[in-house]
Amino acid sequence: MLATTLPPRTTDLFDQGLELRPGSALLRFGAARQRPADRFSWSGDGAAAWLDDVRGHVWTVGGPEPAAGLVLRAAQRRPEKVREFTGPRGTEALVARHLPVNDIVEWVFRWTLEEPPVQRGEERVVVLDESHHDELLDFLGEHSPAYSTGPGSADVSLWCGIRGDDGRLVACGAMSSLRDSGAPLMASVATDAAQRGQGLGAALTSWLTRYAVRRHGFCTLWQLADNAPAERLYTRLGYRNEDPCVAARISSN
Repeated sequence: MLATTLPPRTTDLFDQGLELRPGSALLRFGAARQRPADRFSWSGDGAAAWLDDVRGHVWTVGGPEPAAGLVLRAAQRRPEKVREFTGPRGTEALVARHLPVNDIVEWVFRWTLEEPPVQRGEERVVVLDESHHDELLDFLGEHSPAYSTGPGSADVSLWCGIRGDDGRLVACGAMSSLRDSGAPLMASVATDAAQRGQGLGAALTSWLTRYAVRRHGFCTLWQLADNAPAERLYTRLGYRNEDPCVAARISSN
């Protein structure tokens, strides 16, 4: 693994055809849409990697061994920048042989090019604006405290929600974007804990997916690997499941 080649810099991550392989949707959608000239990226021996300089996050796709090799070389070449990484499942164990790794989370990167079947309750979805940010923050804090994206985030282009008969929020969600490419990313979908199982999450997810597909031609999202209800919902709505990933931090001690 340590023999993985790492050219100083590549101008095109796609010279190996990696973006055409199953499991490389993150490369197609996460890096392909825009290729900024100042982005650091590398490829070699069946893997590709690129650096989100703001977060200090190395994204990798390909086989676990070559992906781990690129993470290690990136950390070696730019130790002041590389603090965390995402890669194919198994990358974390290989990196951990050489660097201290913690905060490991298994994810699935999912995507669709198609509008989903219309779900019951979609007609109740309403767009929310800046005047609703405090309401959204309170709702997320109560019903989804581990939310990934909050009101006011620069990456969010749209918030929407569903209200109950009393006018209070019972579900919400956002259309955000992948930081490196700007690709549409569904985020922070949450449902009132007392009203789960009524299809509110399905209605909101379907509405947001349709919104993204009509404007961008596709939609992406991250799913925790052990979230079985989300797995069933996203599969029913047509999201592909080919990209099992793992994210982890490289410890400084």
